[in-house]
Amino acid sequence: MLDIIFRKIIGAKYYRINGEFPLGDIQSPRDTEGHGSHTASIAAGRSVSNASLYGLGSGIARGGVPSARIAVYKICWSDSCYDADILAAFDDAIADGVDIISLSVGGSSPYQYFEDSIAIGAFHSMKNGILTSNSAGNSGPDPQTVTNLSPWSLSVAASTIDRRFVTDVQLGNGEVYEGVSINTFDLEDQYPLVYGGDVPNTEAGYNGSESRYCEENSLDKSKVRGKIVLCDWTYNGTIIAGAVGAIMQDDFNDAAFSFPISSTYLSTNDGTEVYNYLYKTRKPTGRILKSSEKGSESAPFVVSFSSRGPNAITSDILKPDLSAPGVDILAAWSEGTTVTGNIHRDKRVVPYNIISGTSMACPHATAAALYVKSFNPTMSPAAIKSALMTTATPMSSCANTEAEFAYGSGQINPIKAVHPGLVYDMVENDYVKFLCGQGYSTKNLRIITGDKTSSCSTSQTDATVWDLNYPSFTISSSKNSMITRVFHRSVTNVGMPVSTYRATIVAPQGLNVRVEPSLITFRSIGQKQSFMVSIMAEINDSMISGSLVWDDGVHLVRSPIVAYAST
Repeated sequence: MLDIIFRKIIGAKYYRINGEFPLGDIQSPRDTEGHGSHTASIAAGRSVSNASLYGLGSGIARGGVPSARIAVYKICWSDSCYDADILAAFDDAIADGVDIISLSVGGSSPYQYFEDSIAIGAFHSMKNGILTSNSAGNSGPDPQTVTNLSPWSLSVAASTIDRRFVTDVQLGNGEVYEGVSINTFDLEDQYPLVYGGDVPNTEAGYNGSESRYCEENSLDKSKVRGKIVLCDWTYNGTIIAGAVGAIMQDDFNDAAFSFPISSTYLSTNDGTEVYNYLYKTRKPTGRILKSSEKGSESAPFVVSFSSRGPNAITSDILKPDLSAPGVDILAAWSEGTTVTGNIHRDKRVVPYNIISGTSMACPHATAAALYVKSFNPTMSPAAIKSALMTTATPMSSCANTEAEFAYGSGQINPIKAVHPGLVYDMVENDYVKFLCGQGYSTKNLRIITGDKTSSCSTSQTDATVWDLNYPSFTISSSKNSMITRVFHRSVTNVGMPVSTYRATIVAPQGLNVRVEPSLITFRSIGQKQSFMVSIMAEINDSMISGSLVWDDGVHLVRSPIVAYAST
């Protein structure tokens, strides 16, 4: 049994191009932050019974593909993730023969592909038959915030699960308000309640308009110590000031987070109720209870922090590609750190933790890709990606007003993805033609491909983004315009040898879609058939979306269609 456990991680390397390590970091592949352990166990952790965070989320913890092996390439440290280290890790992973690369890392803003080390590394992995699964980013819900945008990699948004963690606030008058956090503490008694705006650290030059946000050093320690502080936003100052608890206000409270002290987020409406109680009561008190679990009937929907499209680099390629669970995920945690990573105030060292992020969604999609590959070992990275996208479950635009810019093709469905019926396949030259058509110079093209002989022929420079064999269809234009685009696509039969697929179009008012031919027939596995999609869209202020589905009576091969105003 020990031999099996020890062979779960079959290799581990670390990278630091300048050889200078931040103070406190360990010069080894060991995870001292928790993030790597968490994401790796989501993708491929073995089944463990009775896993929990102090009783929260109790049950069996298991990765998506528990039989898979893990090779670790540590590229990030407490201060940064260097481009050179990212590229070196990609090279080693490719040389080591990994099947899928899972990279829950991204920049704060999008870069051109030839300036993006992750995009360059993912291109090299694609050349070698390896799909790279990326997190979409945590800068939502603002538009155009997705950072991992390369069409040869999979960009994953974070969706909710059917369980959520709530943390109640009980006031001295008996009123109870439901908040959101991962709170393992239980303040058994009522504590004095103060408002951050009333206790500024005046000696340090702060006033109430600043201390109301409870920013670092903004609170008067003598007036906060031993109390619960009501804050209009953050919590850092309450930790330093020695408070026993913090009540924060935020309407983006669809994910729960942990704090070094007893804390919770209330909606702004409930926060106002607490504020009113505080000012109407001579000696206001409160208590923050330990978190409890509740079901979520609205799940799955894309969480507010998940980065949104549209694509800032190539406006007519839809990103993110799809969504996967990334909210309130229980998974393994490094015992080289604490629950929150604050080693000075937080002494809780645990083997499992509950955190949220597109970093958690990425390994869920990685596991789904591994699952598909285990049944289809010869599938190309593009084919695996297509299988995941075209079988994804459509999501509600009512829950996510940004629609496909939030969830891409929809929520992953690994069971269906194993047998997608048809795939939109691509090879390296397809992406090279795409880059040439985007006007990339020979120099920039070679930066991405790593091939000193790469160049763009006349036929390649004439290539358009709409002819890239992508599993989604996107057009953009200026507001209040009518635009027509023609997409040339091909699909490869990976379903039944003899089959006929009929095109079904879903198109709202303002979107006209025509497919030629609308009926395609296959006589063998691996056979390709080409078709043309003509889309005419009336583009106003909001995006409009529909879908194309190829249906043979068994498989539903669905691609989203999106039209929007880019300027």
